[in-house]
Amino acid sequence: MSQQPNPTSTGGDKPSTAKAAGGWPALGSSIKHTLKQAGSLQIARSLLKVNQPEGFDCPGCAWPDPQDTSAFEFCENGAKAVAWEATRNRVTAAFFEQHPVCDLRQRSGHWLESQGRLVEPMRYDRVSDRYKPSAWGDAFALIGKRLRAIDNPDRAVFYTSGRTSNEAAFLYQLLGRRLGTNNFPDCSNLCHESSGVALTEAIGVGKGTVTLEDFDHADLIIVIGQNPGTNHPRMLTELQKAAKRGAKIVSVNPMLEPGLMAFTHPQHAGAMLTGKATPISSRYLQALIGGDLAALKGVCKHVLDAEAEAPGTVLDHKFIREHTRGFDAFADNVRLTDWALIEEQSGLSKQDLAGLADDYIASKRVIVCWAMGLTQHKHAVPTIRMIVNLLLLRGNLGRAGAGACPVRGHSNVQGDRTMGITEKPGEAFLSKLGEVFSFTPPTRHGMGVVHAIEAMLQTPGHVFIAMGGNFAAATPDTDRTARALENCRLTVQVSTKLNRSHTVVGEDALILPCLGRTERDVTSCGPQRVSVEDSMSMVHASEGRNPPASETLRSEPAIIAGIADAVFGGGDPIDWQQHAGDYSLIRDAIERVIPGFERFNERIEEPGGFYLGNSARDRAWTTASGRAQFVAAEIPDLTLPADQVRLMTLRSHDQYNTTVYGLNDRYRGVKGRRDIVFVNQDDLAERGLVSGDRVDIESHYADGVPRRVEGFEAVAYALPRGCAAGYFPELNPLVSLASRADRSHTPTSKFIPVTITRSRTA
Repeated sequence: MSQQPNPTSTGGDKPSTAKAAGGWPALGSSIKHTLKQAGSLQIARSLLKVNQPEGFDCPGCAWPDPQDTSAFEFCENGAKAVAWEATRNRVTAAFFEQHPVCDLRQRSGHWLESQGRLVEPMRYDRVSDRYKPSAWGDAFALIGKRLRAIDNPDRAVFYTSGRTSNEAAFLYQLLGRRLGTNNFPDCSNLCHESSGVALTEAIGVGKGTVTLEDFDHADLIIVIGQNPGTNHPRMLTELQKAAKRGAKIVSVNPMLEPGLMAFTHPQHAGAMLTGKATPISSRYLQALIGGDLAALKGVCKHVLDAEAEAPGTVLDHKFIREHTRGFDAFADNVRLTDWALIEEQSGLSKQDLAGLADDYIASKRVIVCWAMGLTQHKHAVPTIRMIVNLLLLRGNLGRAGAGACPVRGHSNVQGDRTMGITEKPGEAFLSKLGEVFSFTPPTRHGMGVVHAIEAMLQTPGHVFIAMGGNFAAATPDTDRTARALENCRLTVQVSTKLNRSHTVVGEDALILPCLGRTERDVTSCGPQRVSVEDSMSMVHASEGRNPPASETLRSEPAIIAGIADAVFGGGDPIDWQQHAGDYSLIRDAIERVIPGFERFNERIEEPGGFYLGNSARDRAWTTASGRAQFVAAEIPDLTLPADQVRLMTLRSHDQYNTTVYGLNDRYRGVKGRRDIVFVNQDDLAERGLVSGDRVDIESHYADGVPRRVEGFEAVAYALPRGCAAGYFPELNPLVSLASRADRSHTPTSKFIPVTITRSRTA
């Protein structure tokens, strides 16, 4: 149903959800998270360097920086991320002596990370069940020994987090391919892989087509399957500016989220003093979980119907004729789709969808933004293709103020992929890589996340190396993922903080502590800076300013070089240590291998960085047909048995990915806990439950494997009937490894069929 912004009580004795995002609570939260960390004065100084031309890139989200930065270019999430990394709390050998791994396994992820920064290499000792100190040389020697001993290079798995810099990612993929494998699962496989697949098929490039400046010119911004207030708070600044100048903003989301309703900018003194919030969404549609494909097809159907009623006035026929293929087949399919099916599967009325379509028709320039609310479904790829179809109908690609905007999560997740962190590298990339470094890279496709987990489960003896991240917590089917890691001959975690993955060990296990984004990186060649790529293809420099948490820490490039030397020996034609000592040499190599990085070292000095470009933005379609491609998709029947509901996982407001900064979810009115499931009040009543009751949640898949979590608190929330939501990673145990998006293989964490019953442990 269509909703006007209207916050809803969570029921029980919990406070109401916030009426607006930002404001004094956001400012207070930033201050609180800064002050509660040891070294708060240094942290406060660090915040003045976040997202500044002479500072470091925020270690949080990938939202781009404006050309003209202010003194405070960080949001509440950014403040938490900096405070979390720059803390003076330390995890030393004495800590591990006090806490065997069996004890650490019982601790929450929040507790583990709150212990502080890792400061020295550690090796797991199975006899004592404890991590023990290890010299760097010994750690590298162990990795080299294990990698040389594998009978097939595809028994090595190189995982990557989105916080890895361009320079480290490029060197990391070079290490794996020099070894002979394309096994590069990364966090993209878990989040926006569906976007990359869909956009590449439709427009020839797997990235969004808009820049930050386009938000200043859009007449309509559609935000679908995304919650900026929690996940990308700086985006609210652009939405606020757009709303104030009269642009329409339509939100499509099963949850009523305060950040999509209204926003008070914490850095705007007038609004803070008056308490006046800017309304954000002019229209708010609460689609069913998984109903977005049906909803988007309904919008397209109304647009085509409007064209039929007034031929030549609605569609951009010139654009369709000159730049697209497949329109007639697509249009015929949409026209034949029954409105009753659209309404049933979307959970929205024909009137709701016609209202959105009329907004679209009335707008010359339209941006559609989305995130994991769309990508983590079985039918994610056709859903995103339907977004492209909608944009193509009126030529909203390759036009200022218009385009496709997948909003990426971690700060350099898009850059990692650009640098070659992919299990399916292109022929041109591999050819150039081999030419520049004088070796023959492997051409067979490697494994993404779900296939890597399956391989490690089925065959003992893999070597698993994680460059950042929290693989054991971020992935689906938690118990099976843990067994897969435990099946490895060696697991290596390159990390800044303790997390769940350190408690899941292979036959041998190492923790290698690395420098954080906020810290100075000085080699024998002098201070080094790295680069990152944001969600809109801007590449810019990042240089840490804080002293390292320990003198024993090494940078990610230095760790990669140490591993490479241990594997290949001193006679390798690639001088790994030279590259690790001077990152400009890595950038020189990137320039020679990857198009778009011409004069890389020179352009990285430009304030704000440089734009990589986007072929689809220039209406140069690098698809098989040479045109942008319309494609029809049938609406899936997502009807569940009467006793089941659709559960989706999401973040709390005190969380970024698997990092939990605190136990509150201010915007949704939750305090002090994470074992929460949000449920429609009528669905609770139908099960004889009320808000505050303890419940057990069981998922249902064709494999028949029992997956269950127990003792969660039910919270009544404004969700459509038959829908529920809760936090990850706590609910990841419910997601089957076999349930994944077609063609992208992204786990379906946004559509988990579950039953919710009164807890048997209550």
